[in-house]
Amino acid sequence: MGKVAFGIGFLLSSAVGLLFFVATANTIEKDAKARFNTMARSVQNMINERVKSYNDVLRGSASLFQATPNLTRKQFHLYVQGLSLEKEFPGIDAINFVRTVTEVELPAFEAKVRQEIAAEPSGYPPFQIIPPGRRAVYDVITYIEPIERWSSRFGVDISGNGDQGRAKARDSRELSASGLPVSFLSGPTRTALSMRLPIYRNDMPASTVAERRTAYLGSVGVGFTVQKLLQGVLGQMPVRGARLALTDVGRRPNSSQPGASSSPRVLFDSSATATMPSPSPARPDSMTFVTTLPIYYTTRLWEFRLSIRKSSLYTGFDAYVPWLAMLAGFVSMMLLFILFQTLSSSSRTAVALAKSMTKELRDSEAKLQRSNDSLRRLGAHADKIKEAERKRIAREIHDDLGQNLLALRIEADMLLLRTGDRHPRLHMRARATVSQIDATIKSVRQIINDLRPSVLDLGLNAAVDWQIAEFGRRTGINCDVVETHQDIQVSEHCATALFRILQESLSNILRHAHATRVQVVLRVERGWILMSVGDNGVGFHPKGHYKLGSFGLIGIEERVNILGGTFDMHSEPGSGTIIRVAVPIPDVLQHPIPLSNPINEREQGTALV
Repeated sequence: MGKVAFGIGFLLSSAVGLLFFVATANTIEKDAKARFNTMARSVQNMINERVKSYNDVLRGSASLFQATPNLTRKQFHLYVQGLSLEKEFPGIDAINFVRTVTEVELPAFEAKVRQEIAAEPSGYPPFQIIPPGRRAVYDVITYIEPIERWSSRFGVDISGNGDQGRAKARDSRELSASGLPVSFLSGPTRTALSMRLPIYRNDMPASTVAERRTAYLGSVGVGFTVQKLLQGVLGQMPVRGARLALTDVGRRPNSSQPGASSSPRVLFDSSATATMPSPSPARPDSMTFVTTLPIYYTTRLWEFRLSIRKSSLYTGFDAYVPWLAMLAGFVSMMLLFILFQTLSSSSRTAVALAKSMTKELRDSEAKLQRSNDSLRRLGAHADKIKEAERKRIAREIHDDLGQNLLALRIEADMLLLRTGDRHPRLHMRARATVSQIDATIKSVRQIINDLRPSVLDLGLNAAVDWQIAEFGRRTGINCDVVETHQDIQVSEHCATALFRILQESLSNILRHAHATRVQVVLRVERGWILMSVGDNGVGFHPKGHYKLGSFGLIGIEERVNILGGTFDMHSEPGSGTIIRVAVPIPDVLQHPIPLSNPINEREQGTALV
C-alpha cells in the first residue's frame, strides 16, 4: 500500500471514528435525558400523590366534624392518633378545627369550651382567646392535634390571617388554600401551608350563598411543612445530587375563586443554605439537565424545577463508551480500507482462483454424476439379480417342494380312502393330515406368488389386473382399473419394475392412506407406458416422503429413473394422493412426454371422491 493510499485510509478512518464518537455520545446523552425525564415525572407524581393524601385527610376530618356535631376532644385525639401522621402522612404537622363566632355569641362560646375542658381536658390547657380584645367576628382554634406539640395554639384567633380566602371558601363550599405561609406553623427553616374546608350546621339548609353564611360553623384545616413534604421525595430519588425547587406561581387559571394572583414565591429549594437562603435558579447548560413541571395544589399552581448534573446519570462505563466506539470505528474502517486495497490489488488472483474453483466444482459435479450413474446401474443390476434370484427360488420351490407336497397329498388321499370304514381314528388323522398338506400347498403357492407372480408371464395387463383383484380381495377396498390397451408388449425387466411399483403404491395406500377407493390407469401414448395410482385417502404433505426412514416412494422414483422414465406425485392433506409414472417403450419412443399433465385424470376417472 502506498503512502498516498495510507494517508487517505487514515483520514477516512479518523472521520468515521469521530462520527462514531459523536453518535455514541449523543445516544448516551439521550438515554440519560430520558431517564431524567422519567425521574422528573416520578417526582411530580409523588408530590401530587402526597398533596392528594393531605387533601384526603382534610376531607376525612371535615366529614368527622360534619357527621358528629358534639365531637369531644378525646374522640378527635383518638381519630388523629389513628391516622399515624408521622408514618402514613409525613409532612402534616397539625389538624385543627376553627370555630367562627360573633361578638354576641362569644361569652356563651367561651363558657361552653371552658366547661368541656374542665370535664375532659384530654391534654388541652385552660381556654382563653389569643389575642384578647373585642372584634366583630372571631375564628378561634377550638380543636388541634397533636395537642402535645400545639397546645400553645389552642384558642388562637386566626381571623386576621387569610380571612378573605376562608370567606370565599365558605360561600362556595370549596377547599381553600393560601399561597402565604401559615405564621403559627412556620419557622426560620420551614415553610408551612394549610388547606381548609368549611363546616355547616346539619339542621340548616346550605344551598345558596345566603344559606351557607347563616349555617356556617367554621372550618377544618390541615397544616403541613413543605420541607418535610419534599425531603421525603428527595430521599426516594435513585440519584443523589439532584436539586429540587418548588415555587408558588399564583392562583390556578381555572380556579373558581376569584382574586388577584400573587407574585411567585419560592417555597423550597434544596440547595438553599443559611449563608445563601435564595440561590439563583438552575439553568440548563451542556453539563446540566433542567426541567419544570406543574403541581396543582388545590386552587394554587405550583411549579417544581428539577435539575441534576448529567454526569450523575452516567454509569462508570458510559464515560469510556464514546472513546471505545471511536476506536472501534477507526480500526474497523482501517481494516475495511486495507481489505479493499488488498482485494483491488488481488483481483486477477481472485479471478484465476475463481476459475480454478469453478473447474474443480465442475469436475466434482461430473464425478458425482458418474458416481450416481454407476450407483443407478448397480441398483438396476442388483434389481435384475434379485428378480432373477426370486424367479429361480420360486421355480425351485415349485419344481421340488411343490412336487413333493403333491406326491404327499396323493399318498395321504389314498390313506384316507383306505381307512374310511375299518379304522375311524386313523381315518380322522389322515383327514387332518390332508387338510394340513392343503394349507401347506396354499402357503407355498402364496410364497411363490410373492417371490414372483407367475401371472407376469402372461403380460403386464394380466399382472396388473391380478394384483388389483388380489389387493381388493385382501383389503376390501373398492378398486378400479382403466386400461386403454389390452396387450402391452414390454420387456420382462420393464414389466417387473412396473409391477413392483404398483405393489409398493398399493402397500403405501394400505398402510397410510385409510382410503376407501383406489383407481389405477394404464395406457400407452406415443411410445410411453403411462400408469397412475390414485386414492381418496387422507393424503400427506408433498415433502413428507423425504423424511428420514421413508424409502417407499424413493424406491419407486429410483425404479422409474433406472427405466429412463419420469415420476410425479400430487397430494394434499385430506385430498388423497395420485402417483404418476411414465416409462418409455424401447424402439417405439417418439419423444418424451412431460408429466405436468401426462394423464387427464378427469377424463380417465382418477379424480377420486
